[in-house]
Amino acid sequence: MADVLQPDSNSLQIPSENVSTPSSPATARNDCSITPLTPSPSPRVEVRPRMACPFSVVIAIDFGTTSSGYAFSFTQDSEAIHMMKRWEGGDPGVANQKSPTCLLLTPDLRFHSFGFAARDFYHDLDPEEARHWLYFDKFKMRIHSTSDLTMETELEAVNGQKVRAIDVFAHALRFFREHALKEVKDQSSSVLEGDEIRWVITVPAVWRQPAKQFMREAAYLAGLVSPDCPEQLLIALEPEAASIYCRKLRLHQVIDLSMQPITNGLELDVSRPFDSSFRQGDRYVVADCGGGTVDLTVHQIEQPQGTLKELYKASGGPYGAVGVDLAFEAMLCQIFGEDFIQSFKAKRPAAWVDLMIAFEARKRTASPGRTNALNISLPFSFIDYYKRHRGQSVEAALRRSNMNIVKWSSQGMLQLTQEAMNELFQPTISKIVKHIEELMIKPEVRGVRFLFLVGGFAESPMLQKAVQKALGRTCRIIIPHDVGLTILKGAVLFGLDPTVVRVRRCPLTYGVGVLNRFVEGRHPRDKLLIKDGREWCTDILDRFVSVDQSVALGEVVRRSYTPARLGQRKIIINIYCTATDDVTYICDPGVRKCGTITLDLPEPLPPPGAVGGAGAGTPERREIRATMQFGDTEIKVTAVDVMSNRSVRASIDFLSN
Repeated sequence: MADVLQPDSNSLQIPSENVSTPSSPATARNDCSITPLTPSPSPRVEVRPRMACPFSVVIAIDFGTTSSGYAFSFTQDSEAIHMMKRWEGGDPGVANQKSPTCLLLTPDLRFHSFGFAARDFYHDLDPEEARHWLYFDKFKMRIHSTSDLTMETELEAVNGQKVRAIDVFAHALRFFREHALKEVKDQSSSVLEGDEIRWVITVPAVWRQPAKQFMREAAYLAGLVSPDCPEQLLIALEPEAASIYCRKLRLHQVIDLSMQPITNGLELDVSRPFDSSFRQGDRYVVADCGGGTVDLTVHQIEQPQGTLKELYKASGGPYGAVGVDLAFEAMLCQIFGEDFIQSFKAKRPAAWVDLMIAFEARKRTASPGRTNALNISLPFSFIDYYKRHRGQSVEAALRRSNMNIVKWSSQGMLQLTQEAMNELFQPTISKIVKHIEELMIKPEVRGVRFLFLVGGFAESPMLQKAVQKALGRTCRIIIPHDVGLTILKGAVLFGLDPTVVRVRRCPLTYGVGVLNRFVEGRHPRDKLLIKDGREWCTDILDRFVSVDQSVALGEVVRRSYTPARLGQRKIIINIYCTATDDVTYICDPGVRKCGTITLDLPEPLPPPGAVGGAGAGTPERREIRATMQFGDTEIKVTAVDVMSNRSVRASIDFLSN
C-alpha cells in the first residue's frame, strides 16, 4: 500500500531538507523534519564533464506533422551526416528526402505501410474496400491538442475507426527503425549491436512533459531501445536542433532575405553580411515553421566553447501549414455544404485524401506576386458524388455560393484566384508573424540580429514575404538552403553531443504540496491542520523551479522525504505545475496536478551493531533523498536511501493523470 504525499492526507510525509546554493549551510532539521519553505534559491549546480559519445552511431528521426525522415552519423566520422535514401513513390517536382507522415493499417489492425507507400496503396483501393482500411494522416497534432494525454488516448482514422494513439506512433517508429537499421548496416563495415546506437526523436519545444513522455513510451513499444536503458534515447526539441545546425552555417548555405529588395523601399543595414562568424554573445531567434506547430527559441552563442544558452522560454503554438489545409476545407464546406463534405470524407475517404494531395502540391507553388489562378483538380468521384447527393453540378454549387474568388474551369478544376490563396494563407501567417513580433519586444530578446526561418512551411514564399515585410527592418532574416532538413541534421548533431545546449529556460513552475508551520495572520484559517497538538498549514506549493528560470545542464534540485510509516515500501509524490510564478498554494487558480514521482523503497537495513534482527533497538527515522534534474529536454529523477546509501528506484510519470 502506497501513501501519497499530499497535504490533505493524514500521512504527514514532509520534505525534510531544502537544498540551496553550494555556499549556504545545510538546513538544520528539527525533530519533525520540517524546514521553512521560503522561495527556494537557485538549485545546486553539478556540471557534468563533457563525455566522449559512448555510441558508434547516432540515428535521428524527425517525426513531423506532414512529413518525417531520418538521418544518421557514425561517431568516428561525425562531420558526415547521412540522409536517408530517396523514397519509392513520391511526388513529381518535390525533393523526397522525407516521407509523408501517413500510416495505413489493414482492416484487422495490422501494420501495412507508411509514407508514400501507404498513401499510394490507399489511393488505389476500391472505394468500398477503402472504408474498412485505417488510414492516418497528420496525426501528430492530436498529441499537441490533447490536454489529458494518456497511454489510452485514441486516434481516429479517416474512416472514423479509433485506435490507441500509442500503437499508431509505435507502428510509425518501428517502420523507421527497420529502414534506418538496414541502411546503417549497409554502410557500416562492422557488425553493430543494439546498445551501440543512440536514437534521437524530435518533438516541438512547446510540447509539455506528458507529450514528450508519450513519444518515449512509443519508442520503447517500437523496440528502438529498452526501458532499462533510457539514456540510449534522447528527446530533441525541434527548434533547438535547428539552432544547433544553424550556428554552423556558412554564407553559401543560406538565403539572406535582407539582401533582397523589400517593399516600401526600406533601407537595411547590410554592412555585415551573414558569414557564419557568430561573435561572442551573438543572439538569434529560430522560428521552426512546421506542418503542425510553429516553435520559437532564442539562443546566445557562448564563446569560446560554442555552447548555446537559451535566453527566453520556448514559445509558439498550433500555427503550422495544416492551418492552410483546414482553411481550404472550410472553403469547400462554404461552397458545397458541410454536411456534403463530411459525408464525402466518410464514404469516399481515399478520394478525399487525393483531393488534399492535389491541394498540397498547388499550395507549395503559391507566391505573393502570382497573377494567374491556381488550378486544383477535383477527383471524378467528388463531382459524381455531389451530383448524386445534391442533384446538381459542382459548377452550379459554385455559382450559388457567390464566392467570386473561386472559379470553375471546364477541365473539371477549381480555380483559386490570388485573392483566394491570400484568404487561405493569411489567418495562419498572421498568427506566426504576430507571435514572432511579440517575442521580439521581450526584454530578453531585444537587440537580436538574426532570425532563422526553418521547417517545411518556411519554404513558402507567402510566409517568407510576410515575415520579411513585418520584421525585415529589425533583424536579418536567414533561410538555410536545405530548410526542410535543418531539424533532422541538427538532431544528429545533438545526439553526438547532448551537452551543446548548456542552459535552458523552464517552461512552467513545478513543485509539490507540503505542510508548513501555521502562522496566524499569514496563512488562511481554512488551511489549518492540527496534528499531534501542532498547527500546520496545508497545500503550500514547494517550488522546485520557476517559470522562465535559467537552469544549467547538470543543475539539480534536491529534496528529502520521510516515509509516514515504518515498513512503508512506496512513496508517491504528486507534482503540480503552473504557467505563472505568482502562486502560494497548490489549489490556487491555474495550478494543476501534472504528474507523480514514485519512490520504491528497499527493505531498510538494520542499524549497525543491532542484535536480534530488524526489530532490535529503536529504528531511526528514514530519509530518502530525491534528486531532480530540470536542465535537460526531459525532467529526470533519481533517489538514494541516505542511511544505507543505496539507490532507490525512482520514476516520474506525467501520463497517468
